Amino acid sequence: MNPLSVCLIVQNEQENLPRVLQSVQGIADEIVVVDGGSTDRTPEIAREYGARVFQRPYTDQSDQKNYAVSLAAYDWIFVLDADEELSAELRKSVQQWKQDTPLFDVYEMARLTWYLGAWVRHGRWYPDWQPRIYRRDKASYSGAMHSGLRFAGQAGRLKGDLLHYTIRNFAEHESKVDKYTTVVAREMFQQGRRRWRAALWIATPWAWFRHFFLAAGFLDGYRGALIAQMAARGVRLKFLKLGKLIKADKQAKSRGAP
Repeated sequence: MNPLSVCLIVQNEQENLPRVLQSVQGIADEIVVVDGGSTDRTPEIAREYGARVFQRPYTDQSDQKNYAVSLAAYDWIFVLDADEELSAELRKSVQQWKQDTPLFDVYEMARLTWYLGAWVRHGRWYPDWQPRIYRRDKASYSGAMHSGLRFAGQAGRLKGDLLHYTIRNFAEHESKVDKYTTVVAREMFQQGRRRWRAALWIATPWAWFRHFFLAAGFLDGYRGALIAQMAARGVRLKFLKLGKLIKADKQAKSRGAP
């Protein structure tokens, strides 16, 4: 038996939280929820499902997740987002995995996204492999906004989909892209990236072509077209914002600012 700690970071997720917590009942040996300062019933709902709830002001995705993991009682961790849910097949896979001897330190699963009223089954959004179950001493999260699990070696795979209810309308998609590109541009600037013009003109159309044609996003119809359009817009925005940071930095230096 592999005892499993399910860890979530949340903030104002009272609409989503019951769905994901219900889906891990009978799988989780404990549930750890770190709340970033909810003003709704999120903490109360988490406790109703047996979670241990901790309050901590939100820092960033990776830091908050690593903190949640530090509070877990078991060596095997399953990190989930509040807007996700285990499919029936994935539940069975995890239940079987708990009975077996693990062959890997990290396990990933396909994520299937619900977008504008339908499941997106093509393009770069599916299968969207997500490493989520791991030994706490073999991996950790990094990245400010879209955190990634860093680990060495190969990940095993579990059957079944991790269902993702991420975007309710197109305006929300636009807002997420705008916020994400601001954070990414800042990270690129801090890492010393100073070339952006060529990438702006080359990577932007390439992102659309890759999503819509190479990854067969066209098979998802107008949803695939919108996803490709927003992928290209995200690339364009992050380089434009990087360019603005570079120009502002040059102007500050020319004025003798520290």
